[in-house]
Amino acid sequence: MNRLSYATLGSLPAGSRPLVDPRALGTRIVHLGLGAFHRAHQAVHTEQAEALHGGGWGIAGFSQRSRAVLDTLAPQDGLYSLTLRTPDGPRTRVIGQLTEVRHAVDDATRLRELLVCPDVTVVTTTVTEKGYGRAADGGLDTTAPPVAADLAGRPEPASVVGQLAYGLRARRALDAPLSVVCCDNMADNGRVLARLVREFIAASGWPDADALLDWITTRVAFPSTVVDRIVPAATGADRDAASAALGVRDEGAVVGEPFTQWVLQDTFAAERPRWEETGALFVPDVAPYQMMKLRLLNGAHTLLSCLGLADGRETVAGAMAAPWGEPVLRAYAAEVAGTLPAGLDADAYVDGLVARFANPAMRHLLRQIATDGSLKVTERWLPPLRELRAAGGSAPMLTGALAAWARHTRDQDLDDPLADRIRAAWTGEPRAEVRELLSVLGASDLAEDTGLVAEVGERIAALDAGGPMALL
Repeated sequence: MNRLSYATLGSLPAGSRPLVDPRALGTRIVHLGLGAFHRAHQAVHTEQAEALHGGGWGIAGFSQRSRAVLDTLAPQDGLYSLTLRTPDGPRTRVIGQLTEVRHAVDDATRLRELLVCPDVTVVTTTVTEKGYGRAADGGLDTTAPPVAADLAGRPEPASVVGQLAYGLRARRALDAPLSVVCCDNMADNGRVLARLVREFIAASGWPDADALLDWITTRVAFPSTVVDRIVPAATGADRDAASAALGVRDEGAVVGEPFTQWVLQDTFAAERPRWEETGALFVPDVAPYQMMKLRLLNGAHTLLSCLGLADGRETVAGAMAAPWGEPVLRAYAAEVAGTLPAGLDADAYVDGLVARFANPAMRHLLRQIATDGSLKVTERWLPPLRELRAAGGSAPMLTGALAAWARHTRDQDLDDPLADRIRAAWTGEPRAEVRELLSVLGASDLAEDTGLVAEVGERIAALDAGGPMALL
């Protein structure tokens, strides 16, 4: 079977072709973190906006670490397919918005060229929560090896924050405005990224650091965003199915659910695609939407992953099919909804989550969701827990969720940046273990709350004895 590429575009079924001719695009967006989520979300919105209004909004995608995605996409001229897994069957179409696929370090010269190109007015990022080099206080961890090496003057920066800082320093000579759009699941992600970049520059020792910081204040925007589309890791079977639908071999296939959401803070500094015509929502403040997604969708995902893996389930849909699945999700959501801002329709949102999570066509692996759990728990569960306890309310589902996570760290193989510290917390003394785990999460206030520590310990024992139904 021939490989998907520009040369084979004409052989694709009519309904499977890109919405625009990819060979007619320029490069106007730089994306850092060329993973499946970007290719199933921002790239798709951009292609749809291009088809409606033009503008030549091609995307140069830069991988941060592994070259695997480049080795897959480069022979395909950056083309890949997205298969939407609907309950009525799969729908496969080729996306052609990537004009370049490169490596951020190996191709650092090209990255710098694009970051100073006036035609490039948007940078987007999806590098996961742990990819930004954050310290426990939310600022820049200047001791993290990639960041420290970049600050020491490494000629080709390897950290995302270093790449942005170096790029903005070079761009200042043009005085060309730029919008840097973080699309990772972090609360107030735009403000977070702006802080990290500014702290990098302040620590750089550059003679023009102060002038650069002043220029960024007036000419560079860091809008916050909320992104949502479930994008499971594609399997060999997914690639085979996409190739069969296309009639050409696609090694870069991605899969996703039909639902997509993109909420953006309307504070852009320069020209951008008309994403609002593709269903994206531009608002003055994304915080209410962000909080609802982080606490309900992302928080429920983490809880289902901890409970489901312990119960022998493999996927989110498998967890939802368990007797405890929907009841646990709804009980958790009902508790957390009390911490959300007024004006949001949490009930409708939760009904949508139930349908999305239970979609039998999706195979979203619980093991994938459970990665980097210490970072996710800190963002998704601890703020509502603190708020409910401060208001004098009970939080049995959130304390139960902490127990489920603790039990997960005890019994499962961990893919977590704090895995060594987490494993060391299990010393054989239950309350000491809970206190140390909370300390690892940066929650010293909760670790000192003897009542909470005791409750979490009791919930761990209850889960050991009764499984997930013990949370209800």
